[in-house]
Amino acid sequence: MVHNIAVIGDLFMLSKMFEEALRERCRLHELNIRAYDLPWPDEPMEHGYAVKGMDGLKEYMGKPDQVVELVGNSEILVTHLAPLSAGILDRLPKLKFVAVSRGGPVNIDMKAARERGVTVVNTPGRNASAVAEFTIGAILAETRNITRGHDALKRGEWRGDLYRADLAGEELCEMTVGLIGYGEVGRRVVKFLKAFGCRILVSDPYVQLSVDDLRDGVQQVSLERVLVESDVVSLHPRVTAETTKMMNRDTFAQMKKGAYFINTARGPLVDYDALYEAMVSGHLRGAMLETFDVEPAPADSRFLKLPNVTLTPHIAGASVRTVKYAAGLAAEEVRRYLDGEPALNRC
Repeated sequence: MVHNIAVIGDLFMLSKMFEEALRERCRLHELNIRAYDLPWPDEPMEHGYAVKGMDGLKEYMGKPDQVVELVGNSEILVTHLAPLSAGILDRLPKLKFVAVSRGGPVNIDMKAARERGVTVVNTPGRNASAVAEFTIGAILAETRNITRGHDALKRGEWRGDLYRADLAGEELCEMTVGLIGYGEVGRRVVKFLKAFGCRILVSDPYVQLSVDDLRDGVQQVSLERVLVESDVVSLHPRVTAETTKMMNRDTFAQMKKGAYFINTARGPLVDYDALYEAMVSGHLRGAMLETFDVEPAPADSRFLKLPNVTLTPHIAGASVRTVKYAAGLAAEEVRRYLDGEPALNRC
């Protein structure tokens, strides 16, 4: 039996890598694969909910007619960013299984998929290693004045004053680093931080520390203790109703004066007006922001003008390993579907 599979990749999650993984994992099956790459990230994706007919979807790329044409009569869709709204699903009656290579299927109307009997799986943890490594780099860039030194040299200025005791950064071995969130990324950040010899605090009411972390002296504490005691606060929870704008005027005010704030997670977790106030007032010594309340960050963003901030354009998960690993996870889910086995990560 020939199985029709549509693969809609992009310039990060390349369709050819999906196809290679599918053919490797599903060698016992005859596959007819139609592959296409969308132009993200060279062209921006849709980030909001405002497009007519695409209610409830965000972080997607592709127009309805385009998606319908690319999927055609396929039973299986493997994608990263292609949208599946209720209207699009109605036009794809043969579609039964969708593998989305991301942590959350925000580009799919999950209610509509369930109502139409379409199974959706995702790839949780696909970029956890990449984001954790990036977080360590983010902490060092901000706390050790790497950003300040770089920016000055680009301007033709030699900032020897960064050797002054009142401007020099502290070493991580003398710091308390607090993590909010202990999921796939948070656990890896803890693992990496241990090598620096810092004191590590973790706040997450829904999970317990691993035996290794407990043995190594990592402490699970309240959110309040993380904020009050940490020299560096690093944010790692998922976006939920509970965590949306969890970092706000009250929580920033609880942080130590002179502390650093790191966000390599998601923009909606932060009240950026409150963060800006905490930075310009001097309450926070600095911040590293990988995600923003509006993306792409507008050219007139206030944060671009601050001297005490490190900024990157939401690239923490961008590694070649992320692509390979996510493609393998998606391909394994397809194999399980074809072999009549239950999905590992059904949404």
